Amino acid sequence: MDKSSIIGVLLAVTGIIAGLLIEGGSLGQILQPTAAMIVFGGTLGAVMLQFPLPMVLAAFKKFIQVFVGGKRDTDQALKQIIDFANKARRSGIVSLDQELKKITDPFLKQAIMLAVDGTEPSELRKIMEIQIENRAEEEERIPAVFESAGGFSPTIGIIGAVLGLIQVMQHLDKIEEVGKGIAVAFVATIYGVGAANLILLPSAGKLKIRIQEERVYKEMMLEGVVSILEGMNPRMIEIKLQSFLSEDKNRKSPVRA
Repeated sequence: MDKSSIIGVLLAVTGIIAGLLIEGGSLGQILQPTAAMIVFGGTLGAVMLQFPLPMVLAAFKKFIQVFVGGKRDTDQALKQIIDFANKARRSGIVSLDQELKKITDPFLKQAIMLAVDGTEPSELRKIMEIQIENRAEEEERIPAVFESAGGFSPTIGIIGAVLGLIQVMQHLDKIEEVGKGIAVAFVATIYGVGAANLILLPSAGKLKIRIQEERVYKEMMLEGVVSILEGMNPRMIEIKLQSFLSEDKNRKSPVRA
């Protein structure tokens, strides 16, 4: 679980609701199904018009990573690569063929398979870097979906507010109801601005971080496999791969085989 995302949302929502209640308001004033329908329905429609349906669906699936599925276990990956380096040094690169069934990461598994098959280090690097680039290009479109939604929702909220005001103006004969009607009309604006600044735009930023972390993780594995293929000393490989880890990881003692 990503504690930062969960605590952040809770703090934001709690702060807004607490402020409303302190000012003498009530939750019923901002719980307006019609306003929600206008804002979220209109925003989703605009996003689907801009992006292909598969990309929109992929964005929905990726959204869970804002709250669940933080950084990869780089320590475990580093240890596994060093184990492979030690075995390859003792028994040759072909001996890693026996380790393939133990590898769960598809990227690392394919890199080891290419190494076992005798692929030259430079060619292996080119092949796997193409995969990294293509995957990164696909995933970088996901945050763009949320950024666009964050741009659309405030405007759709204004549309909802205007629609509400139109309805209010048609009943000016009941002046005592006009003030209440105007207040309800602006709920759509709250939904639009709130969704953009509390959910959509922050989610886009968090997903960009997730994508970058995944890229660094794959680059570390690729560098490790290429180094094994080049016959580099396992301890030198370990030191080399430590540079891919974040600052807090580098403070930990090195992983030894």
